[in-house]
Amino acid sequence: VQLVESGGGSVQAGGSLRLSCVVSGYTICTYIMTWYRQALGKERELVAAFAVDGSTRYADSVQGRFTISQGNAKNTVFLQMNSLKPEDTAMYYCNSERRRCGGPWQTINYWGQGTQVTVS
Repeated sequence: VQLVESGGGSVQAGGSLRLSCVVSGYTICTYIMTWYRQALGKERELVAAFAVDGSTRYADSVQGRFTISQGNAKNTVFLQMNSLKPEDTAMYYCNSERRRCGGPWQTINYWGQGTQVTVS
């Protein structure tokens, strides 16, 4: 299983970016996806996440500015980031900790390689 992020880049404050994450391998499974980020010298933090029931949650720092959504293609997730601030600068990672492959939910821990977002 591989998680591949894309869409990072450099933008000015107030701008927008849309990150994508695609899960490849074991595509018969449904994956619950989460976005994390890690700024230089700081701990990795949760940015936005789906729950098993389809609900979403966000870090307080991005609430109202970021939106996590699922793509039409199975196991694709997006992170729409609006009104970006310099403090949003970080490496953004896609993660999955739960999946279901026709049976019960399984606990897993898959990470993408990250995509850099820089806001100036």
